[in-house]
Amino acid sequence: MGANGRVVASSRERPSLRRVFRLRPVGEAGPLLTAASYAIVIVACVVTLGPFFYILTTSVKDSGLLFQYPPDWIPADFFWGNYTFLLEQTSFLRWMLNTLVVALSVTVLKLLFDSMAGYAFAKMRFPGKNVLFVVVLATLMIPFSAILIPLFFLVRDLGLLDTYWALILPPLANPVGIFLMRSFIESLPNDLENAARLDGCSEFAVYRRVILPLIKPPLVVLAVLTFLIQYTSFIWPLVAVSSEDMRVLTTGLAAQRGVTSIDWGTVSAGGIMAMIPITIVFLALQRYFIAGSLAGALKQ
Repeated sequence: MGANGRVVASSRERPSLRRVFRLRPVGEAGPLLTAASYAIVIVACVVTLGPFFYILTTSVKDSGLLFQYPPDWIPADFFWGNYTFLLEQTSFLRWMLNTLVVALSVTVLKLLFDSMAGYAFAKMRFPGKNVLFVVVLATLMIPFSAILIPLFFLVRDLGLLDTYWALILPPLANPVGIFLMRSFIESLPNDLENAARLDGCSEFAVYRRVILPLIKPPLVVLAVLTFLIQYTSFIWPLVAVSSEDMRVLTTGLAAQRGVTSIDWGTVSAGGIMAMIPITIVFLALQRYFIAGSLAGALKQ
């Protein structure tokens, strides 16, 4: 019996998940169930890796051999002309630089602004806080297509078209990061920040010295998601910039499409090379991303 008078079951009396759901260890599963499990995994791998394998093989083929029958899935001789064409005849490296500059800038600024806004909405007290937070969340219901034209005229009137600022500033208004930061910071105990205030810390010092070290998992999640979204953004960069030197990867590769034909070998080679930076970022932060994604679910 517990301190509050309730009967508490001992660890031996509590039914385990295995008993409740009638789960069996992997080694005790029947051969048919084991074979079905492996078959499902193999089919999932084929479905997932199939498109990537097709794009990879297409990038090392001459475009004239793509539509021959029967198809040559693995070419006998690799054709590297698609890659050399992109690197020598187009501004691919410039597009890559623009994409990385925009994606990294938006990611860093959103981590700063969204964490500060999340701290303000979660811990600080000011008039109209709840109403303002509802208004911020209400902007999520407005589709981007509805504000695309007004946003274009606003950026044009500010003289920012065809600049880095035109690609960096509008994405900062996405309130998803504010909601994520507020939800996590709100679950932190108030005793930590109160103790810091008693020691003479200002609000910004409390945010920098107490809050930031505790919200690293959601910051990593927000950083990865923001970088992925900005790296693959297409609609707004297509509208905001027009010069060759200011294009990003998505718009630059789309411009390689001809009026009457498409050089699929060149487009596939560009897609493969564009995957390299984003794959490196995800693999480097994979462990922290998974830990941060599970942090909120495992928090008691």
